Amino acid sequence: MSFTELVDTLVSNDKTGLLGVHPSWQRVRLGEVASVLNGFAFPSNLFSPTSGKPLLRIRDVLSEQTEAFYRGEFDPEYLVRVGELVVGMDGDFNCAIWRGPEAVLNQRVCKITPDERFYSCTFLSYALPGYLTAINGATSSVTVKHLSSRTVEDIPLPLPPRHEQDRIVVEIEKQLTRLDAAVAALKRVQANLKRYRAAVLKAACEGRLVPTEAELARKQGRGYETGEQLLARILKERRAKWEADQLARMTAAGKPPKDESWKRKYAEPEPPNTTDLSGLPKGWIWASLDQLFVVERGRFSVRPRNDPRYYGGEHPFVQIGDLPRDGGFVSGHHQTLNEAGLEVSKKFPEGTVLIAIVGATIANTGVLNFAACCPDSLVGLTSDDRLLLRLVELYLRSIKLRLRNESYSSGGQPNINLALLLPLPVPLPPASEQRRIVAELDRQFSIVEMLGKETIDGVRNADRLRQAILKRAFEGKLAPQDPNDEPASVLLERIRAERAETRETPSKRPKNRRKRAGAAANA
Repeated sequence: MSFTELVDTLVSNDKTGLLGVHPSWQRVRLGEVASVLNGFAFPSNLFSPTSGKPLLRIRDVLSEQTEAFYRGEFDPEYLVRVGELVVGMDGDFNCAIWRGPEAVLNQRVCKITPDERFYSCTFLSYALPGYLTAINGATSSVTVKHLSSRTVEDIPLPLPPRHEQDRIVVEIEKQLTRLDAAVAALKRVQANLKRYRAAVLKAACEGRLVPTEAELARKQGRGYETGEQLLARILKERRAKWEADQLARMTAAGKPPKDESWKRKYAEPEPPNTTDLSGLPKGWIWASLDQLFVVERGRFSVRPRNDPRYYGGEHPFVQIGDLPRDGGFVSGHHQTLNEAGLEVSKKFPEGTVLIAIVGATIANTGVLNFAACCPDSLVGLTSDDRLLLRLVELYLRSIKLRLRNESYSSGGQPNINLALLLPLPVPLPPASEQRRIVAELDRQFSIVEMLGKETIDGVRNADRLRQAILKRAFEGKLAPQDPNDEPASVLLERIRAERAETRETPSKRPKNRRKRAGAAANA
């Protein structure tokens, strides 16, 4: 859809301050101080990804390079050079000074060339985005938004004295240079925090974050339960629980066992594949997920998946999109299931570790903060040992990239199957050491999270400060007025007098630029 209101109405209703003017300034239509050239619909069969003249398309406006090239003839009028102002005429109506290579101007992009005697191109590049944003916000989005060159030409720009325009540009760029440096520093902090988080996690998984239980026991002259002994206890308890469940089931069915042969049906958990694994600290051991947990795939056997008869009840339905991007606790969900949905799904208890096994978020993990149903795109690890679940989820975060690399493609998308997860080796420290590791990770991650929020707030504040700088600039409060400048009213009279004179002088240029450009393109 195209903009159908009056631009002047947007200006009079503006609340941002970005469309303001100083009382001593004037307003001038963009078309009075600049020419607007629409891009040409170059034949797509002459586009190339590698050779020809760079082709500036709408997707390239905010970039410094093009993604395509044009191998045909073209009118030189459609060349865009470094330092020229371009505007995307669809979508978000982006505007930028072109910093990329010399390129030909494709359709749905326009080039604005101000008369520098009257209007600074750089000043225009700072002033114009506010008006384009206002127009964009007032344009219907039922379909793709379109901007017409007539609307662009009708924009009532602020018109300070010509020398004041240059002073404003100098002050804007001085302020924004400082601001950009601060934002760059904040983004470096964000990157460093991400690296620090990964380094802390790696240290924890290698036994370097806290003193090991073996070290403390040696210093204190005492014994301790090693990881090997802990694993033996876990396996013994798991078998005992299985036997108790089986015996209770047989007894309830009125078929008590006559001997011990039924116990041979117990399936021993798959041990870890320790080939090519690094060494572990003293007191640690490698164990498999199958040895430590009940590993089960989720279930939601409904076709079609969006059948409304199963949704809208009291049972949380957690899907792969609900897992936190960087791991941790799953604190929310987008869907719920009713009793019918519960019957055809798998419900995991609170504390379950979830692993995404398909799709773009494959190998993402999360710990359930509540009991929830899950589809077969998730695998759940369950155990009564909440501490061990937390520790293993932290370890799985640290090897997420490896799991992604080891996944296989099924039907065009990556997939992790149980054959990979069941024998997956994870380091198992002594239980008392696990508590110290998790506590220290929680402490350090809370600091990282706090600093991360502060940097995000800093970047947001920088965006607000950027708008405040531009607001002051277009209110005439950023750079001083000079009484020796030619008044804006006189400048406006000169602009209009020259335009009137130009209209009275017949143009020698061909009237149909697009026809001339088309002839060149099809030559």
